[in-house]
This record gives sequence, structure tokens and C-alpha cells, in this order.
Amino acid sequence: MEDRPRGAFIQRDKKTYAIVPRTPMGLVTPDILENIARVVRKHNIPVIKITSAQRMALVGLRPEIVEQVWEELGMNVGPAVEICVHYVQACPGNALCKFGIQDSLGLGAKLEKIFVGTDIPAKAKIGISGCPFNCGESYLRDFGAFGKKSGWTVIFGGNSGGKPRIGDVIAEKLNEEEVIELAKKCFNYYGANAKKKERTARFIERIGIDEFKNNVLEVIV
Repeated sequence: MEDRPRGAFIQRDKKTYAIVPRTPMGLVTPDILENIARVVRKHNIPVIKITSAQRMALVGLRPEIVEQVWEELGMNVGPAVEICVHYVQACPGNALCKFGIQDSLGLGAKLEKIFVGTDIPAKAKIGISGCPFNCGESYLRDFGAFGKKSGWTVIFGGNSGGKPRIGDVIAEKLNEEEVIELAKKCFNYYGANAKKKERTARFIERIGIDEFKNNVLEVIV
């Protein structure tokens, strides 16, 4: 196993590392931003990169300062290369957006607390959107949901990587708690039956969406 500092991953130069502080659904406060800026200036970290996962990667850390940076940030590690659920991406939803129908930030926060860091066969990502515009990229995440007036539509098996796949709709008209319970069922079944490092998209292609639905939908039938 690679010997690397906590929560860090090696960069192109093979000498420095990047870290990704955990910022659930991209929500930050002035205090968080000011503290990040202070730590970056203090340690001369050369790059802050806002990622597609609604997080900030601090790039170019020497290995000997990584732990001190984590301590000064006072933030949890955002998984970036580990085999687990990496993050929950969410749009503003009905809390902020004029198009929002459902509370994507509220549901996203609950899913973040339950699933991020959970060990599974391959990395996974969650996307939650408050309306059918799908700004949370729900169809392109391993587990996704988007809101309609009738409730949540749930999607599984999406991927936006080198071999993209539009996820399959597996349930509709769910309330928030039903989405959470179905997410547990989906990840449990995937975790028990997928091959090592087999992403959900490849897993669904291998077993078929009907087989998957037959095994996970019984929880809400």
C-alpha cells in the first residue's frame, strides 16, 4: 500500500500532494473560507482548485506539512482516491433556487452523513437535484435523485467518466425517507455483489437493471 500522508494523494511531480477538505454539498461559511486562505498563505500552498465535486482541493503540499495543515484547517478529510462513497453533490433546491421543487440540500445532507466514507467495492458518488433540470447531475452519479411535485425520482448506475453511462430510473414518487432507505438497499446490494473496483455503471451492465430492481425495490413495495 502506498505510504502517503493522511488524506493526501500524490501529484504529477511525484513529490507534492493534494488534499480535499470535506465541504458537504459545497456549502461553506466566511469563517471556513477565511481559515482556508490563512492556512494556504501561511504554508505557501501554490494552488486552490475548485473541483467538479463542489469541493476545494489544496494542491502542492510537501508531505511533511500535510498533517499540520489538516490540524490548522480543522476540517474533515474529503475522500478523493479511496474506495468508498466520495461525496454528495447537490443543487440549491427549493431553499434557494426559483426552479427548486424539492429540498435537495436537506436530502443531500442526510445522505452525506450516512454514506460518505462508506466502504464499497469501488468509488461512488451521489447527485441530488431539486427539480427535473438535474443541476445536481443525478443521471450521471452512481446514486441520484431529482425532485418533482409528486416526490423524488431515484436513479442508479450513472457514470460521467471515460465510459459514461446514463443511470436507470428505478423508482418514482418517493418521499425523503423512502429515498434514504432505498439508497441503503442499493448500496448494500451493490456492496455484496459487485466485483472489486467495479463501478455501479459496469455492475448494472453486467447483471442487468431488472435483476437489480428485483432485489432492491422490495424494501419499498
